[in-house]
Amino acid sequence: MKQFFLLAAIICFGMAAIKFCTARMKPNSAQVTPQPSSENTGILTAEEAKQRMDENSEAVVLDVRTQEEFDQGHIPGAVCLPNDFIAADMPFPFGKDTELLLYCRSGRRSAEAAKKLRDMGFSNVYDFGGIIDWPYETTTD
Repeated sequence: MKQFFLLAAIICFGMAAIKFCTARMKPNSAQVTPQPSSENTGILTAEEAKQRMDENSEAVVLDVRTQEEFDQGHIPGAVCLPNDFIAADMPFPFGKDTELLLYCRSGRRSAEAAKKLRDMGFSNVYDFGGIIDWPYETTTD
C-alpha cells in the first residue's frame, strides 16, 4: 500500500511539473506568419498584393480554397481554383507569364499551389498568404 501512495505522489508531482513548464511556454499558434517580402521568394504581404491588384488589371487573383470556402467570402475579382484541382494536365485560361496572386485561408495551401504552378513553368507566381490576414474588402458575390 505504501508503494501505491508513493507511485501516486510521483505521478502527481510529474503532472504538476509538466503543467508548470507548459504554462511558461508561449502558446503554439496555427497561424502562418508571413515571411519577409522578396521578388525572389514569390511571397508578398497583403499590402503588396493589394498594390499589385490595383496597378495591374491583368493580374489573376487565385483563391485556392474549396468552392464552399470561396462562397462564404473572398477577395473581389478572385477566381476559385482549389489547390487539390491544380494539376499539370489541366488546361489553364491564362498564359505561363501571367501574374498570378494566390491566397487561401491561412497560407499553407497557397504556398503548396504556388510551388505546383512554378514547377509547371508559371513564372510570375506570388503567394500572399491567407484571407484571415487580408485587411481589405471581401465579398460573397
